[in-house]
Parts: sequence; structure tokens; C-alpha cells
Amino acid sequence: MNRGSADQLETSLYAAVKRYLETLGFVAKGEICGCDVVAIRVGEEPFLVIVEMKLGFTLELVLQAVDRLPMADEIWLAVKATTRGRDRDGRVQKLCRLLGFGLLRVSPNAGKVEVIAEPGPYRPRSNARRRSRLLDEHRRRIGDPAHGGSTRQPIMTAYRQRALACAAQLRDGAQAVKVLRGQAEDASAILQRNVYGWFERERRGFYRLTPAGETALARWPPLASITDGPASAPPP
Repeated sequence: MNRGSADQLETSLYAAVKRYLETLGFVAKGEICGCDVVAIRVGEEPFLVIVEMKLGFTLELVLQAVDRLPMADEIWLAVKATTRGRDRDGRVQKLCRLLGFGLLRVSPNAGKVEVIAEPGPYRPRSNARRRSRLLDEHRRRIGDPAHGGSTRQPIMTAYRQRALACAAQLRDGAQAVKVLRGQAEDASAILQRNVYGWFERERRGFYRLTPAGETALARWPPLASITDGPASAPPP
């Protein structure tokens, strides 16, 4: 799609957006000083709103809105309504709230405008469970064994480290669970869940290493070699 045809399609949102702003008591006009829509509610102190329109939610739309922030009392983003596009993504709504932008979903054929996010200051609701999980993982992870940004290899989590510690203890033969608790306080749960397939029950209360466990020990270095500081090079 060329720039000219895109402009024509974006203007299809204008009538519905203008009508919506007028219901709120604004006088809306298009294409003023590079802004898609400028709307003013007249009063002792004029209240100025800028609306930037795009067919879809893009980084360019956000950057345009950021550029307009010093000029307006409120910034709104208007995008064409879709069934499975970014306008349906909850993360987009959170981003708009974090930036203080309003977000409108526009159905031009029906002339319908839906308010997805109101403009104004916003702070996300605290999630104590997720915060606690981050703090706990940071505390329990030994050293800094994973490079930030890793996506195509297993992450060396604190749980994996404890499982490796148990596996190392079993390298020379089957051991009792109570012995393995010296390596990991939750050794019993790690062995029973056997998330990675590294352990095999030999008899009640005793476990041995599987071939997958031997492979894991060959792939990852002993925990004793892990130190705080820059992450070591990830294994192949």
C-alpha cells in the first residue's frame, strides 16, 4: 500500500472521531500543524486535545503522540477496529495508560467509536505474587548463569540449579533422599516431580541418575564453578 492510499484510508476514521469529540463538547478540526485532529473545548482556559489516527497500532503512531505531548492537555490515539489486531491486545491498552494516552477503536463503516483507554495518569495494580516470584528466583539463583535475552536455549533457573546439584550427588550411584536434602532443601519434591527426566526411583526413598541426567551433567558445569558477576558463556 502506498502512502497516498494509506492517507485516504486513515481519513476514513476522521468523521467518526470528529463526531465523537463533538459529543464531548469539543470543536474538532482536521490537519492542523501536522496533527491529524485538533479539538478544543472553549472555556476560560481552552482545553486542547490532539488525536493521531492510524489504521493499526504502530510504533510510529506512539512516537507521533509522544511528540505532541508538550502541546496538548490530552492525547488520544485512534485506530481502526479489528477482530484480532493490536487494538485487541491488552498490552497495548496498558502501554497507552502508562503513557497517559487515550485509545479509541473506530469502526468507520458503522461510525462507531469505542473508548479502550482513558487518558490520564496511571499506575498498574501491584501484583504481589509475580513480584514475590521475581524476588525469590533472584535470591535462590546461584551466581548469574544466564545471559539476558536468551531465547533459544534452556534457562539456568534456580530450580534447574538445585536439580543439577541433586544429579551431581547421584553421579556415583543411588542415594537416599535424606542425603540429597543436603544439596537442595526440596530434593524430595524435585526427585518425585522429575521435571527433566533426570531421576529414577530405585526403591523406596532411594533414587539414581538416568542417561538424561548424565547428559545434563555433561552439558552444564558444576555449581561450584558458578560465581556472582557477569554471566558465564552459555553452553552449546
